[in-house]
Amino acid sequence: MTGLYQSDAALFSYFGSMFISLNGKITPADQPVLLASNRGYRYGDGLFETMKLDQGRILLEDLHFKRLMNGLQLLKFELPDFFSAGRLAEEIVQLADKNGVRGPGRVRLSVFRGNGGLYDNDRRLQYLAECWPLADSIDRLNEKGLVIGIYPDACKQVDIFSGLKSANFLPYTMAAVFAKENKLDDCLLLNSRGQIADSTIANLFIVKDDRYISPGPEQGAVDGVMRKYLVREMRAAGYSVEEGPVNMEDLEGAGEVFLSNAIQGIKWVRGFRDKDYGNSRAAEIYARFIRTIPR
Repeated sequence: MTGLYQSDAALFSYFGSMFISLNGKITPADQPVLLASNRGYRYGDGLFETMKLDQGRILLEDLHFKRLMNGLQLLKFELPDFFSAGRLAEEIVQLADKNGVRGPGRVRLSVFRGNGGLYDNDRRLQYLAECWPLADSIDRLNEKGLVIGIYPDACKQVDIFSGLKSANFLPYTMAAVFAKENKLDDCLLLNSRGQIADSTIANLFIVKDDRYISPGPEQGAVDGVMRKYLVREMRAAGYSVEEGPVNMEDLEGAGEVFLSNAIQGIKWVRGFRDKDYGNSRAAEIYARFIRTIPR
């Protein structure tokens, strides 16, 4: 593996001297904060956002909180009056300051519903924010391309929950295990139609001639914030961007392939099976749309 995806092990090594924020209250990260009956832990009853922070500002903040609020509404969460995008952003910045995160940083905001069994009455929304520093290299396009594969043992359903960044993350978890076992940098997951949905931590773009094609929630992909930003900005700049199905033949016939997520922007893919890809289009997209994201 190339090691281009920063490992959680490296990030969690900071925990001994760092803090988290539970329901807006900052507490040491190495202290227990959740009950064993927590519904997020028991059932995956919740959502999360992974956001990039730089110089005290959340990148693409409006897209992140819009996705979160839409997802919570879809899952019928009861939102208290104080639970707003503005307040969450303030608490995240305070946590980053407490943790000494001045440059690029990763934020994980988890939201879950109450404690107890499926039919218990405690449905009170709770939320947990975590923040770690990122290496400066995160702000550069990868020099060595990723090598990816297909996860063969499970597929994603295409339904109203497909686009959610859900706490129920089992297919992606097992796909990541498969990638590590097979010395791959990432794995793509298929949907129930046999089409490509997304990867373990990113959305997919392929380049065919002058067309950029990316599967979306209608194909089972997570409704990625970076993907949404790129589709919007690239179309406004005159690029031909299509949102739709991508099958194995499309992937093997593509001229270039890259993956997108909120932390890394885009990462170009060098190889899939016996296919090798270049990166001239990925470099162009990175320079025009990733490096220029307002900070």
